[in-house]
Amino acid sequence: MDKAAITPALVERLIRTQFPQWAGLPVAPVERDGWDNTTFRLGDEMSVRLPSADYYVGQVGKEHRWLPVLAPALPLPIPVPLARGAPGCGYPRPWSVYRWLSGETADRALIGDLVAFASDLAGFCAALYQVDPSGGPSPGQHSCHRGGSLQVFDADARRAIAVLAGRFDTGHAAEIMDEALAAAWHGPAVWVHGDVSPENLLVAGGRLSAVIDFGCCAVGDPACDLTIAWTFLSGTSRRAYRDRVGLDDATWARARGWALWKAMIVLAGALDSDPADAIATQHVIDEILADHDRA
Repeated sequence: MDKAAITPALVERLIRTQFPQWAGLPVAPVERDGWDNTTFRLGDEMSVRLPSADYYVGQVGKEHRWLPVLAPALPLPIPVPLARGAPGCGYPRPWSVYRWLSGETADRALIGDLVAFASDLAGFCAALYQVDPSGGPSPGQHSCHRGGSLQVFDADARRAIAVLAGRFDTGHAAEIMDEALAAAWHGPAVWVHGDVSPENLLVAGGRLSAVIDFGCCAVGDPACDLTIAWTFLSGTSRRAYRDRVGLDDATWARARGWALWKAMIVLAGALDSDPADAIATQHVIDEILADHDRA
């Protein structure tokens, strides 16, 4: 079943057959949906998340197992699993019901002070890295390899560099990737969120209010969590994030590689299909290259 077939009507049937106590509550798509899961609001106080492909099924059990462990140690709310659904009604995968977290998806227009936002986010990440990682899942398919080595995606990055020749200094980009791969992680494995992006950050009253979607969480290298420094933050807010999160230069070198890899593959895919996304992603790449020169 592909993502387009996951509809409110399907969710209503699943709820009615598996959790009849919630039957009759309205089901509505969320305003900004993700890629790994299709998400709906269930009534006023819950949400339903259904993996959009078999690749993401491993995230369901992981969140139910570990979110209750992580939550007490973190300074901001994270999703609370309420129920775990089973395949049914033609839907072939496990799925979840969560408590609804209020707030709007992070956007600069909603944030009163971007430096304070960056500091709050760094404080959240720093607290996450202090949670006991014992027994936590190692990086792999379930985390889209977040927390693991960037080497997994090096071939993708090199192909993107070849495709994008002439759009920016691809020699500079190759240098950044080389530095990222050379800057090995020697620290202890820590919990990582795996997808610290505006889509997974909620804002209320102009401040960061919650962090959602731990589907890519794992225990490993935190470099993947720093990419927001280039994709959303800049200048003083980037410095505030870097100062408070408290990680070394080698981790930032790896993080720059993670950010560049993702931006390049997105740009390569958007050149012909999404000109607006291509322009925005080109700006991210330009900022990564310029920041590397300043480092």
